[in-house]
Amino acid sequence: MLRASLFYLPSVGSRAEIEQGRVGLRGEPYDRMLAELAGQAQLADELGYDSISFTEHHFHVEGFELSNNPVLLDLFVAMRTKRLRVGQLGLVLPAENPLRIAEDIAMLDHMSGGRANAGFARGYQRRWVDVMAQQTHGIHGAQPHQHDAIDEANRAAFEECFAIIKQAWTQDSLTYQGRYWRIPPGPTPWSLEATAKWGLGVKAGVVEAISVVPKPVQKPHPPIYQPFASSERSIRWCAREGVIAILPPLFPPYERHLCELYAEVSNRPLGQGVGVVRDLVIADSDQEAQEIWRASGAFVGREWFKPFGFAKAMEDPATGEVPDLFEHGMALVGSVDTVTRQLEGLLARLPITRLFAWMYSGLMSDAQILRTIELFRTRVLPRVADLA
Repeated sequence: MLRASLFYLPSVGSRAEIEQGRVGLRGEPYDRMLAELAGQAQLADELGYDSISFTEHHFHVEGFELSNNPVLLDLFVAMRTKRLRVGQLGLVLPAENPLRIAEDIAMLDHMSGGRANAGFARGYQRRWVDVMAQQTHGIHGAQPHQHDAIDEANRAAFEECFAIIKQAWTQDSLTYQGRYWRIPPGPTPWSLEATAKWGLGVKAGVVEAISVVPKPVQKPHPPIYQPFASSERSIRWCAREGVIAILPPLFPPYERHLCELYAEVSNRPLGQGVGVVRDLVIADSDQEAQEIWRASGAFVGREWFKPFGFAKAMEDPATGEVPDLFEHGMALVGSVDTVTRQLEGLLARLPITRLFAWMYSGLMSDAQILRTIELFRTRVLPRVADLA
């Protein structure tokens, strides 16, 4: 069964407002985004979507990816919905305090009634990762497809934070001695009688371990995702750790290769544990849908993501050309019939179990997003149920 979810940057402001410049400094477009997001999430909840997720980025005065704290956005949505799961694609661990992340997601799990997902990313945008990581261990953003010392340190910090979070969720008390984190950091005095009577982790007046509380509602912990895995090394790591790998649009044969690699390493059926993110626009005609997409997904891809190197992952390594996105299901754009055919083709070559539909808030009107959400769930997904 294909689990359909929504993914948001989210952007603030229309294309015209973004092109006027510095839209992130204005409060009104942000408030408008929140109001529209609430209605879209409520519709997704009513229609039976699996989840909604948000990215993490900072300092985006340009208006793209204004999602400083996806856990807060998760809570904002959870308080307005009944069954929709809420998560992150993803929190950037190398720039975070892993103990704080463990606490925040456990709190979200309780406050949402056990509906939290956990998504962890490595971080590639140096403007903010370099700034935010300086207080911890000076890790830098690692650009996609660059394999150097910066990338290696970023990955090491990511994996260390991940190990700490899992232990924090599953162990009564925690100690950790790593390259970047030491828990506790050294001899720490703590002589409270209350701890001696009712706590743990203290011996002879010195802290030997700490207890991260509360623990998540879901046991042993919420489902964990990694966006957007695109290398063999990342896929192998996800498969070993039981993490659900979410692929961005990639050169189609390479997508298939990564799915097969995940299955091989995890010893699971092909497609299990793997999902994709795809642009999704549905309108009355292909022409209308493509016009909406050109002003939203294509605009963001060209102006924001291409300079970071994401387009290279879609290129045919033999020719350097990008295959037709619509023909290969790398974007789902068109009428109900067209999007159904695109999704059928995608599932035929890539038997994934999760699909995150990318919603371009602001750049698509609220009415266009609501209609896309409704048509995909009520008109498209029932027609591919036998394939998923």
